[in-house]
Amino acid sequence: MEKQLRKLTELIGFRYFLIVVLILTGSLQFAFMYGNVKGVTYDFKPLQLAPETVRSTKTIEDTYKTQQEREKAANAVAPVYQFSEDVAKQRAAIVTSLFDYVLEVKKDVEKSKEPVPNVDQVAQLRKKFESIDSDQMPIIFTDSQLEGLLIQSEADLTRTSTQLSKLVQEYLQKSIRAENVYAAQNDFETKIRGQRGYPDRIYNTVVLIGRTSIIENETINEEQTKIRKEQAKESIEPTRILQGQIIVQEGQIIDNEAFRQLELLGMVSNKASLKPIAGLIILIFLQMMFMFILFERWEADEHKKRNALLVTSIVYTLSVVLMKFISLVSGGFDVTVAFLFPTALATMLVRLLANERAAVLITVMTAASAGVIFQEGYSSVMQMEITLYIIFGGFASIFFMRSVEKRSHILHAVGVIGLVNIAFIAFYLLMTQSSYGLSELLFYFIAAMLSALLSGALTMGLLPFFESAFGLLSSLRLIELSNPNHPLLKKLLMEAPGTYHHSVMVANLAEAACEEIGADGLLARVGCYYHDIGKTKRPAFFIENQMSGNNPHDSLPPETSAEIIIAHTTDGAEMLKRYKMPQEIIDIALQHHGTSLLKFFLYKAKEEGKDFDEAKFRYPGPKPQTKEAAVISVADSVEAAVRSMKEPNAEKIHKLVRAIIDDRVQDHQFDECDISIKELKCIERVLCETLNGIFHSRIEYPKADK
Repeated sequence: MEKQLRKLTELIGFRYFLIVVLILTGSLQFAFMYGNVKGVTYDFKPLQLAPETVRSTKTIEDTYKTQQEREKAANAVAPVYQFSEDVAKQRAAIVTSLFDYVLEVKKDVEKSKEPVPNVDQVAQLRKKFESIDSDQMPIIFTDSQLEGLLIQSEADLTRTSTQLSKLVQEYLQKSIRAENVYAAQNDFETKIRGQRGYPDRIYNTVVLIGRTSIIENETINEEQTKIRKEQAKESIEPTRILQGQIIVQEGQIIDNEAFRQLELLGMVSNKASLKPIAGLIILIFLQMMFMFILFERWEADEHKKRNALLVTSIVYTLSVVLMKFISLVSGGFDVTVAFLFPTALATMLVRLLANERAAVLITVMTAASAGVIFQEGYSSVMQMEITLYIIFGGFASIFFMRSVEKRSHILHAVGVIGLVNIAFIAFYLLMTQSSYGLSELLFYFIAAMLSALLSGALTMGLLPFFESAFGLLSSLRLIELSNPNHPLLKKLLMEAPGTYHHSVMVANLAEAACEEIGADGLLARVGCYYHDIGKTKRPAFFIENQMSGNNPHDSLPPETSAEIIIAHTTDGAEMLKRYKMPQEIIDIALQHHGTSLLKFFLYKAKEEGKDFDEAKFRYPGPKPQTKEAAVISVADSVEAAVRSMKEPNAEKIHKLVRAIIDDRVQDHQFDECDISIKELKCIERVLCETLNGIFHSRIEYPKADK
């Protein structure tokens, strides 16, 4: 897509490309906002006198009335209960199982020939009881109760088990509903106490087991009840407002019911005219005009402006779509759902992917569009509270994202945005002078925080997609790449420390020069960190890494040496590609030497009497395509040359810098980038100032007497 867009802008020019993008953006915005401003028949308000008789212009179902009648019919349907005969058998079986467990453990007691059960036997019985699902028999027996069961005779236990389980099964033959369980348990306890034959020591335990065995056996059949309710709803005919039906008579007060019907018919938004549509067109025209001025006057290369334009337009359109979606689903709520809209989403994305001026403009545009989209019947033009809400949230993100050094700073900005949102909502609630319930207040303050959290989360989530789709390199990404812990920078430091130091020095020079001429200083700095990464393939062949004084080029033919030196640009580009580095960084690695000539090895070859094609001693290029690459190419050569200079001073440095720049110009290395002679003079001045600061003369301190 990047190549196609580049071809398109080259074919029609950036200005016409800008116009086409803005027309498409404006058209999409109009399509989404038309429904909010289209003309209607009447401009009524509740509780005013109707100036004329209003009749329905069409037949339409009154869904509210229909739903009311259907809910009323459904609520009148009695629940369908279902009796379960299996409950009686199940509960009786559980009672039998309990006493069977007692009998099993009792055999161990009899084998031990002890007068009373020991602790292990009581624990064994408890474990068996716990094997029964606690939902079926939620009883926690005491050690005394368990011991009492174990000391009973086998005959007593068998008789008690049979008698109690039979009584449980007989009692559960009658229906017991959930609300009657407690009364049934009391009644069952009375029946137990009326029977004889239960041993005195376990009498209360038997009562406890019996009460717990009584549960509900007649439950609501949810499926059948639901079917009957649905049948009751379906039996109600839809309530309709018929065409020609009188909604309100002339001179009659438009009560809430009449007003609701007028709203349902779409007859009470604004006056039925083309004025609102014309107003919307003017609003969109103003917004697109300011975007045109912003990008037309932006002094940057067309590639950067084109991508920033596309990102800004897409982000703005997505914001309008999101607002439209929220407005469509907010109709059934008593609270203002629009406060959930992520106020700073568009602002943060545009701020990171384009620039701050575009972020300010997109904030105002988004706020204005939100005011129209979320406009309700009582708002004459736009919903001002939503407009101001987005403006305050968006501006808060701009002010607190001025220096984004890592992704956590976005989260810090989110916290501030949340506080600003809460403060504005507090202002809104106080100014309305209405009484709000706890649930409404809770909603509004949760909405304020959710708006801020969504702004940050969606920004961090969408940022990589925009960077990847449009080949954009945000300042956030650049700062992450400048971290010395990056694997490539660690590799450079460990394997080629001299080159690492050289890269840092070049970065300082290039950043200062780029900022002076209005280029991207941060991109230049980060590009310098990686521009010589290819030297890590053969670090010993580059003089800054030759600590021992041995130069391997002394024993190599000049053409071989040239081939090794030249290869570091392509080697570096391949290495950067493997690490999936941004294209801008790869381009700097390829372009920082352009097609310049390795004069030293060419002259060495000539001194040896060899006749070689000069092209073999030139870098493959391409030549610098951007101002940043041009500045880096000069800074790279200047730093290396000044570092090798003996006793550098301001005059020597100035002559050297001028000579290197003039050589680049004479060699046509800057023919393919839009750098001017005036900017080259600025670069020369800044480089000299910076180098003088680095290589300034130092005071010679007297040696201490021994």
